[in-house]
Amino acid sequence: MMQDGKLFIGASRKPDDTINKAEYLDLKFGNRHGLVTGATGTGKTVTLQILAEGFSEAGVPVFCADIKGDLSGIAAIGQPKDFLQKRATEIGLDPYEFREFPVIFWDLYGEKGHRVRTTMSEMGPLLLSRLMNATDAQEGVLNIAFKIADEGGLPLLDLKDLQALLNYMGENATALSNRYGFISKASVGSLQRELLILEQQGAENFFGEPALKVSDIMRVTNDGRGAISVLAADRLMMNPRLYATFLLWLMSELFEELPEIGDPEKPKLVFFFDEAHLLFKDAPKVLTERVEQVVRLIRSKGVGVYFVTQNPLDVPETVLAQLGNRVQHALRAYSPREQKAVKTAADTFRPNPDFDCATVITQLGTGEALVSTLEGKGAPSMVERTLIRPPASRLGPLSEDERRQVMAVSPVRGLYDETFDRESAYEMLAARAAKATEQAEAAKQAEEQEASGKSRWTLPGFGDDDAEKASTAGRPRARSGYQRETVMEAAMKSVARTVATQVGRALVRGILGSLKR
Repeated sequence: MMQDGKLFIGASRKPDDTINKAEYLDLKFGNRHGLVTGATGTGKTVTLQILAEGFSEAGVPVFCADIKGDLSGIAAIGQPKDFLQKRATEIGLDPYEFREFPVIFWDLYGEKGHRVRTTMSEMGPLLLSRLMNATDAQEGVLNIAFKIADEGGLPLLDLKDLQALLNYMGENATALSNRYGFISKASVGSLQRELLILEQQGAENFFGEPALKVSDIMRVTNDGRGAISVLAADRLMMNPRLYATFLLWLMSELFEELPEIGDPEKPKLVFFFDEAHLLFKDAPKVLTERVEQVVRLIRSKGVGVYFVTQNPLDVPETVLAQLGNRVQHALRAYSPREQKAVKTAADTFRPNPDFDCATVITQLGTGEALVSTLEGKGAPSMVERTLIRPPASRLGPLSEDERRQVMAVSPVRGLYDETFDRESAYEMLAARAAKATEQAEAAKQAEEQEASGKSRWTLPGFGDDDAEKASTAGRPRARSGYQRETVMEAAMKSVARTVATQVGRALVRGILGSLKR
């Protein structure tokens, strides 16, 4: 599979169908990116598999997504089959040896591989806006949310952290708007609803800790082979926006964390982005520009990005121009758009005088492709009609038992399988809310006690003793002996009762009058 630092792809054919020469991908141009396109059933997955095998054999780690489950077979030894042996004989692959390759299985849901997570902070507001399909106004609110979290020391790790922060922003929108700019409660509410949708789609499995370390997808085995990280994406494809956002986040992480190394003799990592059209579908201009920037600059980090999709029109021209290594499988040309795709694909190749690219693209058989790779000083080679070599690993998926056996000896076993929930924005904001509630209750109790103390009143001019005397006026007091009241005493008591009654009535009228007013 390897010859003098070159990865064997297959053998080209002459117009009379005889074998012309072997076709290689030079490893020193492996970080110049690539494109694998073709209609369904034309052999794109097998091409991805043999490229992954070749890079692994050369000591280059690989990351790829397994859309249908077929790529899992790369972890098992290939099985002899007549059509595989026939292809090997046709292209002169002798000996045709079978082998397995070192594979690490990953899965955002933790079902078919080790859990893959990142934090809200690492995702950032731009990619998060893409994931939530946010409007410009909502994206502005998200940027403010991240600013508040940074200034307030509030780690944003998982969904509930952002939910709590948005709830805080909605309750304090007026005060926060004075400092950070207008915060629309409607935008906050819309973002909260989008978070609920993400939660229902299983995105809570993706956000949290421990977050994936880039170094764990760049492992090399003791025998010098690059580990192939296979992401189980069959269930993930039910939420294509999450799939595309995750892979874009991973590319961004590689771009930010890896040092500049120029053009190495071989890549440090090769990244295959299957179903690449999902990355650009309905993507805002700022996101497309971000992808273009990453693709253009990540080459100097030693990372090669290979887009795998059905139609070359799925990739914007600004990105397409950065892809130096091309493998074009058959395309159909029934509709106007398909005809345009065929012409676009043909025009991107360096012409071969032996055949017409646009015609041949529609005539290619399964496992056959037009191939052009960079050579010499980085110029594209003349396009050749090529028979793709058969894989050395198994063609087809692993069984569940075989997958578990591979995971049992994985170098990252136990590192990501358990969730760790440390104190973050959710807990901090909850603690602040509880403290504020406690302080409010204490202040309320103090006010009630103060009001209760002021409510004790007595009649003007009467002390407690006088009140006691007034309350007992007219009742005979206990004496040691019975004495008849004199006329004077009875008169004095009558006057006292009259005065007390008039004062009491005046007081009641005053109170009722004030209530009416």
